[in-house]
Amino acid sequence: MNNYSEETYLNHPTFGLLFRVCLVRDNQELFTTLYAQRLFFLVTTNANGLNFEIMSRSDARLLVENRLRKLRMNQSNFEHQQLQDIYERTFQ
Repeated sequence: MNNYSEETYLNHPTFGLLFRVCLVRDNQELFTTLYAQRLFFLVTTNANGLNFEIMSRSDARLLVENRLRKLRMNQSNFEHQQLQDIYERTFQ
């Protein structure tokens, strides 16, 4: 299943509609505010529901860079290229 081309949105109780940037690891995804893309959230799914952790832009960028490195080491070329495109659109 393609983890990067699907558009996924969440409604945060305080910050409104969030847009999914990417999968970070199992049960963890990176989201950002839909329009400004200045606030980032690490969203963890567990038995109790969703947990939102606010992150700085630099911390979010670091998470995506780490995911890119992991995909490159695992030779996941297609996923790596898709995430690289998302990284460039989001952080540059």
